[in-house]
Amino acid sequence: MSLDGLKQKVLKAQESADIASLYVLEQKAQDSFDEDALQAFYANILDLALERLTDVLESHRSMNINEVQDFATLRALYEYAMEHYHAGDISDASALFEVLSGLTKDDGFSSSLKLHSIASSKGISLDDFMDNIADIDATQKAGKFYISMFKKEAQKLLSDSKCDGSKK
Repeated sequence: MSLDGLKQKVLKAQESADIASLYVLEQKAQDSFDEDALQAFYANILDLALERLTDVLESHRSMNINEVQDFATLRALYEYAMEHYHAGDISDASALFEVLSGLTKDDGFSSSLKLHSIASSKGISLDDFMDNIADIDATQKAGKFYISMFKKEAQKLLSDSKCDGSKK
């Protein structure tokens, strides 16, 4: 596909607010766009995801992780939260994880994001979270876009969190 053809497909996806199609074009964009264009590409995905988040919150509905656009939106928002976590913006990351945990009725996604929220709210760095709490190999085997599998240390974190909550 030519660069002009790619730009046309990206523009069409942007105009129709089709986050899923943008993710389909992601690898081609990475291979073809310069750094500035690539940053704009990802910024547009985030803008569209934030617009969808606003719509979902205003309509008081849950997202369906099995619906293509909701899935793509959740992925974009999760990546945004992880960027905050990686940058050391732990309180922002924790708040984003907490919001994400309540956006869908998918128990696996919700419980995983609650664990992300608890870890970040306790000040656990992303590196420590990845090394000591997340089970990256099992997550990759599960094929999820989010960290969904955890080590035994995660249960201790959950138990400690429940104890902290009952003391308040």
